[in-house]
Amino acid sequence: MSLDPARVLDVDPLIDDPKTRIVVCCGSGGVGKTTTAAALGLRAAERGRRVVVLTIDPARRLAQSMGIDSLDNTPRRVKGVEGDGELHAMMLDMKRTFDEIVEAHADGERAAVILNNPFYQSLSAGFAGTQEYMAMEKLGQLRARDEWDLIVVDTPPSRSALDFLDAPKRLGSFLDGRLIRLLTAPAKLGGRAGMKFLNVGMSMMTGTLGKLLGGQLLKDVQTFVAAMDTTFGGFRTRADATYKLLQAPGTAFLVVAAPERDALREAAYFVERLAAEDMPFAGLVLNRVHGSGAAQLSAERALAAAENLEDARIVDQDDGKAGLRNSPDPSGSSDSPASQTSAPDEGSPATTDTERSVDQLTADLLKLHAERMQLLSREQRTRDRFTALHPEVAVAEVAALPGDVHDLVGLRDIGDRLAANRPELPES
Repeated sequence: MSLDPARVLDVDPLIDDPKTRIVVCCGSGGVGKTTTAAALGLRAAERGRRVVVLTIDPARRLAQSMGIDSLDNTPRRVKGVEGDGELHAMMLDMKRTFDEIVEAHADGERAAVILNNPFYQSLSAGFAGTQEYMAMEKLGQLRARDEWDLIVVDTPPSRSALDFLDAPKRLGSFLDGRLIRLLTAPAKLGGRAGMKFLNVGMSMMTGTLGKLLGGQLLKDVQTFVAAMDTTFGGFRTRADATYKLLQAPGTAFLVVAAPERDALREAAYFVERLAAEDMPFAGLVLNRVHGSGAAQLSAERALAAAENLEDARIVDQDDGKAGLRNSPDPSGSSDSPASQTSAPDEGSPATTDTERSVDQLTADLLKLHAERMQLLSREQRTRDRFTALHPEVAVAEVAALPGDVHDLVGLRDIGDRLAANRPELPES
């Protein structure tokens, strides 16, 4: 069943509009955000725009599909793009982005103090929320340079799609909040009272920060906080600035999901969150939708036909046998047509192994088709539940391809299908 035309997401007008400067592809993990972001970036570039795609995917599939040996924190131009535009790609280096913030806002001596600080190194290397925050920071840097017409962001593969929105405020609140003040308090109190406060602070620390011990941690935190505060102020201000950038009219959010219950439940939650935060939401990309070239053959009919091939005695295969049930000879003697059919005389050819193999292969294919039709039915019901909950959301569907996308040809095909909203299987 096709989508209601009123609910179809038209991608080309979105990426063609010069007012659209940022497209954020978000959603739960494993739904194809990276591929969608890359395909949109390539399509926009081949339609004349100067595009940069920022990915935070550690699997490096984006680099492989774009023919680049490696991606790093510097945008690299992608070769093989058709049309008048340009496509650049980069992969977020979380620690390097944090270092760039320090280097941009501190003189050389103070920057060296911060960069060599053990507390800072632990924080920049993997504190919870740092990756999402640095993605926002890098987005802000790219937008401020005004070098690209369009920035396409592939959000981090977080456990929850909401982490991308929450992390900047979380990290800003942490660096500007009570915990930092608590950890700097012992220096002012000294002695046992100071150590008591330190122990309270230590009990609140988790992950990499918890591995640092005692007075050395306190010293590192004091040095870090003092240097950061006197260098470029609080992180919360920066978080607010990047948050406003996401709310700007030139930004468009695309929620990417698979036609599965959990993924669409997460997508529905994210759609509601975007609305609550006044974020500019463009629509839903329903990825990896299955199709069939023989949809007129139902799962039930396919299974019945498979059973007939495997055991003809279960269900009559054709109309000719129906007449046997109404035969005037109910005795079932050896002279009856039924007896002659079931027990051919010595001169008639018996069913060969090849014929049985063909029948079994056909039955297996019919069963596979039945499974595919049942999958299609489940996906349809799941999609219908989502559209019933959010009838205002425009949706674009993309087919589930038989293999991974590993080059520009594959990305171009995804972009074509996304723009044309064609969920059918790829042509051979």
